[in-house]
Amino acid sequence: MSNLVDMVNKEQARDLGVKFKAGDTIKVHYKVKEGEKERIQVFEGLVIAIKTSTFTVRKISSNVGVERVLPKASPLIDKIEIVKVGQVRRAKLYYIRDKVGKAAKIKEAKREYKKN
Repeated sequence: MSNLVDMVNKEQARDLGVKFKAGDTIKVHYKVKEGEKERIQVFEGLVIAIKTSTFTVRKISSNVGVERVLPKASPLIDKIEIVKVGQVRRAKLYYIRDKVGKAAKIKEAKREYKKN
């Protein structure tokens, strides 16, 4: 039974092509359907959490925090770009929700990711 589940998971798993961590600022190019037309919408924000099948991106829009939980294996994600690599000491950055302005800034890291 577990072999069958593993086989199905491997078939459905999708490599995003980019490795990112919590604290990184990324651009997610997401396909949006409007009627019969389909367009790509870019959602740029800070990765505040990564779970086994989803990741959460947060941005500030018109002084209101907006979070989007995106599935890693979604066929609607066109591509992901890393804008800034952040240096953080936590895996989940939920404390950022309470911070405003300069206090919500993440220090930029010296590490870089290799593009595939």
